[in-house]
Amino acid sequence: MIMKIADLWKLTADRFGRGARAGMLGVASIAAAMLATPAAHADGFWKAVQDRGALRCAAAISPPYVMKDLKTGEYGGAYLDLCKQFADVLKVKVEFVDTTWDNVVAGLQAGKWDMSPALNRTPARALVINYSAIAGYDEMNFAYMLANTKVKDPAHDLSTFDKPGIRVGVMSGSAQDHKVTERFKQAEIVRLPDANGLNLALLSGRVDVAGADSTTNLLLQTANPEKVGLVDASPALMKQGISFGLPSTISQRDLDVLNIFLEEKVALGEVDRLLKHWSEIYLAGAK
Repeated sequence: MIMKIADLWKLTADRFGRGARAGMLGVASIAAAMLATPAAHADGFWKAVQDRGALRCAAAISPPYVMKDLKTGEYGGAYLDLCKQFADVLKVKVEFVDTTWDNVVAGLQAGKWDMSPALNRTPARALVINYSAIAGYDEMNFAYMLANTKVKDPAHDLSTFDKPGIRVGVMSGSAQDHKVTERFKQAEIVRLPDANGLNLALLSGRVDVAGADSTTNLLLQTANPEKVGLVDASPALMKQGISFGLPSTISQRDLDVLNIFLEEKVALGEVDRLLKHWSEIYLAGAK
C-alpha cells in the first residue's frame, strides 16, 4: 500500500525539524555575508537581470526540488517555483536552462545562468561561488532492490555495499557523488546524469544501490513499496544545507535581497508546502 503523501512529508520534515530550518536562516545569512565580494556590475547583479528581462535558473534534475516532464518539456519542482516567485519580485520572466549536476557550478561561474537552485552547501563549492541563505537541509541515504540477493539485509555501516561486484549509482557531480567517492573503496561507482537516470538504473538492475538525497530516494521507495528498500548510513555520510548557488562576485546588498525573500518563504512554510506539492505530483506520475 502506497504511503499517504501527508505521512511521507511528515517523515521528511521530521528528519530535520521545520523550526530548525527557520532558526538556521539567520546564521546562514551571517555566513553568506562573510563570503560576499564586491559586485561585478556597477549597478548591481539584480539590476543586470532586470535590464536583461529574464532570470536564468539552472535545471539539474532531482525530484521534488527540480523536475521536468519528459513528455511536455515543462519544468517544475519546489526550488524552480521559488525561482519563478523571485523572478516576480524582480518583475522579469524566468528561464530554465537544462544542465547536469556535473556542470551546475561551472555554468554559474561562466555566466550561463544567474542562479543554481537546490545546491548543497560544501566548503569546496564555497571557495568558487557564493550561496544564498539555507532554504532546507539534505541528508543522504541509499535505495536498493529488495529482490537483489547481493545486497540483502544491508548493514547501516554500508559494509554490505562496499564490496567488489557491487555497483553503486550516484548523480554525477552531485554532493552525494563526492561523499560516495570518499567512502567507498571496493564497490564500482556508476555515475548517472540526473535523478531520473539514477532511478531507472536501479529499477532496471544496471546498479545495485542508488545513493541520493533522502527525499528523492523516499519518493522512489514510496512509488515502488514492494520493490525498493532504503537504508540510512550510521554514522551519517552527509547532512548539508540546501541553498541557491550564486556568482562569487555578487554584492552583499544583492545577496540580502534574495535572503530576505527566502527568509519569509521558510518562515511561512512555503518551502515545505512546495516540496509536499511536487512530491504529490511525482508520485501521481509514478503510478
